[in-house]
Amino acid sequence: MSSTDFSALKLNPDFLKNLSSLGYESMTPIQALSLPMILSGKDVIGQGKTGSGKTAAFGLGLLQKLDTTSFKAQAIVLCPTRELADQVASEIRKLARTVHNIKVLTLCGGTPFGPQIGSLAHGVHIVVGTPGRIEEHLRKGTLKLSNINTLVLDEADRMLDMGFQDTIDQIIEKIPENRQTLLFSATFPVEISSIADRVMQHPTIVEAPSVEESTIKQYFHLTNTDDERMTALRLLLAKHKPDSALVFCNTKLDTQDVADELAYYKFYAISIHGDLDQRERDQALIRFSNGSVSVLVATDVAARGLDIDDLDMVINFNVAHDPEVHTHRIGRTGRAGKHGIACTLYSDKETRKLDLLDIDLVDCTSPLPSDNYLNKPIKHPTMTTLKIDGGKKQKLRPGDIVGGLTGKGGIPGDKIGKINVVSNWSYVAVSSELVKTALQKIQNDKLKGKTFRVRILS
Repeated sequence: MSSTDFSALKLNPDFLKNLSSLGYESMTPIQALSLPMILSGKDVIGQGKTGSGKTAAFGLGLLQKLDTTSFKAQAIVLCPTRELADQVASEIRKLARTVHNIKVLTLCGGTPFGPQIGSLAHGVHIVVGTPGRIEEHLRKGTLKLSNINTLVLDEADRMLDMGFQDTIDQIIEKIPENRQTLLFSATFPVEISSIADRVMQHPTIVEAPSVEESTIKQYFHLTNTDDERMTALRLLLAKHKPDSALVFCNTKLDTQDVADELAYYKFYAISIHGDLDQRERDQALIRFSNGSVSVLVATDVAARGLDIDDLDMVINFNVAHDPEVHTHRIGRTGRAGKHGIACTLYSDKETRKLDLLDIDLVDCTSPLPSDNYLNKPIKHPTMTTLKIDGGKKQKLRPGDIVGGLTGKGGIPGDKIGKINVVSNWSYVAVSSELVKTALQKIQNDKLKGKTFRVRILS
């Protein structure tokens, strides 16, 4: 018997029999790493993407210790969207099908509240839902979490992206401290460490091995005039069509000029530099990080502290002043097992700077793409940002926005991207093809019983 066989685990025989009938014989890497820890009662942080098998890992863990004779909620799974909550609940029901009468209930926004109250009144073992709707049930007293022994935060990074940190904190306050907490996330931003420190007890961290190592491919392109350099930038963006590209300039003036020039040629580009006020800077970063602007043009100073993963491409419009800065610039792409592209534009006068980078230009110098690329249509960003004239001071929360967008005649929850709620405004990214529906939904309906002005940010 292999150590990756489910039968090697101390699982209820009914669950093992069911796993076998479902065709689950060997554990996936994340299951093999996390399940023994989960079954031993430890707090676990699991890093793995969708499709890694994490749902079965935490699902089996919470089912194993369920007291089916008590119809009080004993496990709660928080998910970022209704679609994911439905998938998780469906998987848990599948894993539990050989054990009689296990009740799994989904509680999500965008669906009627009344029937959920009725279902809760009949008793439930496992609650799966979105933070906004769960918190609403807690506020109205229709859900009690005093018997919870397992808390799962699924796709925690996505929930933080959608602005749910405060809501999650409020929910966790209602759950006994003497519990097991399991957190699963595809990425591991600083905020995840922060939430783990606050809500977990000595967690074990497990990471599904990445399929491929981080790879950055570097290219150097000779451009001797300003016009050549700008044309080169346009050609590279037009050929590679990155969803997210960071363009580095050495001066504030160049930063604004380059962004303006790209916008003139219909690229979805924006700049950040020291002359912008805080609100302009915040809006630029929000739009870039939520995928509604494809190109961010910045100086090294302005880009310092930018916590943006998943960059497809870095372009050095100007060669960095020293090798360390160059390494730091290009290291922003090719993270988390993804391939990244780093292009540097240089002139004959700058070859001495390149010598310091210890680069073999013979291997890395590359011809620019054909001018034909200048005639191709520019790729539209996958997301568009809506700005709502209401924020924390108006008691607007991410859950209210998600509920308003996903209600009757709205859009699916998985078409909603990052949500940022600040003092007097809120920003929500939605799939570009559904932006008109989303805009009308907020314009025509109320959020928290109030009408808010909303517009597309461009």
